[in-house]
Amino acid sequence: MRGAARYGIEHELALLRPDGTLADFASLTHAEVAAVVDELPGLPEGQADLRIGDAGIRRKHWYAEGYERLGEDGALTRFDPKGIEIRTQVHDSVDAVARALADDARLLTDVAARHGLRPVAIGHHPWRAAYRLDPPPNAHERAVLASSPEERTAHLHMLTWGPDLNLSFPEAGTDAGLLADAAAKLTCYSPFLVPWSFSSPFREGRPWGGLSARTSRRTGARPAALAYLDPGAPLLPTDPSLVRHAGIPGEVGRIEFKAFDAVAAIAEEDPADPATAGPALFGPLLSLLTGVLRDDTLTGRRRTPDAAAHRRAALRGWSDPAVRAGSQAVLDAATAALRDDDDPGHLDRLALLRERLDRRETPADRMLARYRAGGGVTGIAPTAVVTPVPSAPPTPNRT
Repeated sequence: MRGAARYGIEHELALLRPDGTLADFASLTHAEVAAVVDELPGLPEGQADLRIGDAGIRRKHWYAEGYERLGEDGALTRFDPKGIEIRTQVHDSVDAVARALADDARLLTDVAARHGLRPVAIGHHPWRAAYRLDPPPNAHERAVLASSPEERTAHLHMLTWGPDLNLSFPEAGTDAGLLADAAAKLTCYSPFLVPWSFSSPFREGRPWGGLSARTSRRTGARPAALAYLDPGAPLLPTDPSLVRHAGIPGEVGRIEFKAFDAVAAIAEEDPADPATAGPALFGPLLSLLTGVLRDDTLTGRRRTPDAAAHRRAALRGWSDPAVRAGSQAVLDAATAALRDDDDPGHLDRLALLRERLDRRETPADRMLARYRAGGGVTGIAPTAVVTPVPSAPPTPNRT
């Protein structure tokens, strides 16, 4: 991809109660989330690159994230929240977008605390196994579920949290083929990109044996990357989707990486206490994606994610030699591609990722270390005895 990059971040967060339990779709009400959002400022004028949506929920940088129940006429009848999402406007540099996200995250943390809630960055629900629609989908909702692979698999969305990292390259244009190729490249190398973010080592109340329950369950059924095309451009018929029509003009040309686990924007969001773990990961991950897209040596492309490769990475992380070698290769390629970039900060950010790779350290490793030291599972009260919900085929739903 040619030219300067622009960046945006969509940052999903779970919410904890004062007793340490997760406020999820079974206990969290839309009114509780709305009370937090209502205290936060509205969008400034001129932010045309942010979509509000038909339901009108996304009128600020912060909004309730969850599942919309619709009536037979398509009108919103109920909203089941899973947490709060922060989205930035589009910025011209990695530093600018990371600062904007951190500022919004700090404000959210302060306001949420007044309502007895704490935003945290965890990748997967620590004990629930499924989200089911009650009552079952009506005829209109069933038609929506059948409208795309993402609608059909959206039940996974209600059990997981993670960011969408958005990049665009205005000088490279909005050619549909070029954008699809960029998304296919990120999709191919996704199993080697995601380990830096792993933050879901717990499932059904205990360690599940790997580092990313989110990646293991979700990536493959859901996209790793999406490219947003002009509404008149033809779409490739893939399952899950690789390209999508833009909903607003400002989305045309956007490349969105969707496979990272939740990572903390500020220290207060990280259940593993990152105060001694170095800078936040959003900047380094954006630099990594920038370098991979600028690189011209990585030849792999996939229109759909390799689910088996993602499960392997999710289970073993960098203890697997093949995963470690793949991560090393994408990091080396990104570093070479950005060596003469106008933003000298790229190389410093990638050096941080190299240090993590050399130590084989992910957020999940820190979470497990705290658990083994008696720190418990984030989202479960320290004194609670959790009976895991039996696994069962989930009812599909949408987001």
